[in-house]
Amino acid sequence: MKHGFVKVAAAVPAVKVADVAYNVQEIEKLIALAEGEDVEILCFPELTLTGYTCQDLFKEQLLLSKAEEGLMMLLEFTRQLSVISVVGLPVQAGGLLLNCAAVIQGGTLLGLIPKTYLPNYSEFYEKRWFASAQDLNPTDIYLAGSPVKLSAAPKLFQTPDGVKFGVEICEDVWAPIPPSNNLTMAGADIIVNLSASDELVGKHRYLCSLIAQQSARTMSGYVYSSSGFGESTQDVVYGGNAMIFENGRLLAEGERFSFQPQLKSAQIDVEQLRTERFSNSTFINAQRLAVAEIIPTKAVSARPFTLTREVNAHPFIPAESEMAASCEDILNIQTSGLAKRLLHTNCQHVVIGISGGLDSTLALMVCVRTFDKLGYDRRGIVGITMPGFGTTDRTHDNATSLMQSLGISQMEIPIAKAVMQHFEDIGHDASNHDATYENSQARERTQILMDLANKLNALVVGTGDLSELALGWATYNGDHMSMYGVNAGIPKTLIQYLVRYMARLPKFSAQRDTLIDIVETPISPELTPADEQGNIQQKTEDLVGPYELHDFFLYYFLRFGFRPSKIFLMAQRAFGDSYDRDTIKKWLTTFCRRFFSQQFKRSCLPDGPKVGSISLSPRGDWRMASDASSALWLKECEEL
Repeated sequence: MKHGFVKVAAAVPAVKVADVAYNVQEIEKLIALAEGEDVEILCFPELTLTGYTCQDLFKEQLLLSKAEEGLMMLLEFTRQLSVISVVGLPVQAGGLLLNCAAVIQGGTLLGLIPKTYLPNYSEFYEKRWFASAQDLNPTDIYLAGSPVKLSAAPKLFQTPDGVKFGVEICEDVWAPIPPSNNLTMAGADIIVNLSASDELVGKHRYLCSLIAQQSARTMSGYVYSSSGFGESTQDVVYGGNAMIFENGRLLAEGERFSFQPQLKSAQIDVEQLRTERFSNSTFINAQRLAVAEIIPTKAVSARPFTLTREVNAHPFIPAESEMAASCEDILNIQTSGLAKRLLHTNCQHVVIGISGGLDSTLALMVCVRTFDKLGYDRRGIVGITMPGFGTTDRTHDNATSLMQSLGISQMEIPIAKAVMQHFEDIGHDASNHDATYENSQARERTQILMDLANKLNALVVGTGDLSELALGWATYNGDHMSMYGVNAGIPKTLIQYLVRYMARLPKFSAQRDTLIDIVETPISPELTPADEQGNIQQKTEDLVGPYELHDFFLYYFLRFGFRPSKIFLMAQRAFGDSYDRDTIKKWLTTFCRRFFSQQFKRSCLPDGPKVGSISLSPRGDWRMASDASSALWLKECEEL
């Protein structure tokens, strides 16, 4: 395991029924290939050494002894290798014949896992040949030149760096209470499943759903390998499934019905899985009584690590196929939150500052949806433009056009005169465009909104978003403050998609062009004067960094508690075509510095709805001392 990642693989070798020598050769090819690819845990199909479809040949001593010899050959072959291989074979134990998984590494048989649940369907008659692990009394056997303890007791295999994996076989996962339930509760990070599942119409979809659900329910990595081409097609066909899941998400999948051997690998993020578990009280409660024997594996040779798994560069953005439904859900959450606050306060008026930017646009559209749903007059929404020193014609015109077309109440209150008077009062030189120059404008605007809300018996609807809160890109007691912040749970990158989504709705066809232009306008607080051509000069992303990077950092920092070195590694993988190494390091350092230093703004955050898995509300989701030190994080950033 490096950076929390463990490389696993599902192998589907070529097979000849009952030809152990041939099968061993094919298994060795894939083991060698996996070793070359730095795979740490490798899973083969059920009864790999003999083939699954031997039927009554499983009663033949010759086949059983050859299977044992085949295992000895694999042990010899792997003597100088690091990869942990899990292969299937029939094993005699006294008067029982067991369908087993053998875990081998470096020439050592680490353990045997007998199958628990045996199918007895029309196409499977395993009970005709095999006994269940439940029929087994603990016993010591001698197999492939090695003494082995054989029992039905749960077993986990643990690598020197602490990764634990468990084994179940085919039908086990179809049982009402699969062995993997206890194994994961006892600490297994990863489950490997040696299978031989035939292909029937519709069965594959169910199988994928079953494994995805088991992986999600147990918050585990799940490696599934099933018999393929070469098994007997006397009555059924085996398609050769090779699948790897992580917490319900498919990481890798082989080609079904392939005539060629397959090796599908993926890097499972064990660190992420563990974070999910210790953050989930249900999982914590469920694992109290789970136990399993721990079997240590051998150390692997140190090799350079390369992150090969795909990393989503925009983790907050829904997949295209889910975009419309997700956007509608988010807007409904915002709408419901604001509606409850209005009904609770018996209020039918809101005040909102409209800048012509993304955040205030989304907040305004949420207000409109809320008023429409409650049956309130849209004129109860009071949109206020407050042009200042940096306001451009583009944003001002978009703001006024949007408000007019939506039929809300409009007011314009220029702030330049009041701010200049304030500068005179506090002795500030207006030519000095420092934090005082900028923040005075933000606080003047908030004062206007709050005082008008008092006058109109209205609520001030906040427009600040999750990304701004993470970076502290808000003026304390300025745009930082409101009476209800509808955007508080939404990152900047997602807001663009929400506004585009609403622009496509027939209900807002009249606002479509304005909404699209707002999305395409550079993000800016417009607190310093425009350039000579009247264009925005103060661009937020030039000052604090690209929001797509900061949202990426925020997601993995908050959601999984990843350290800067891991976030940096993943960001290079996700954004390698867009940003160079130094740029990512620069903005990651900025993120860590600002996230810690700006916590005091989040500690007194107004109410607002949570819409996704990440929130910075100090009342439940993120509790952090406002004076916590960032030294550890910044030091690691320096060392990247």
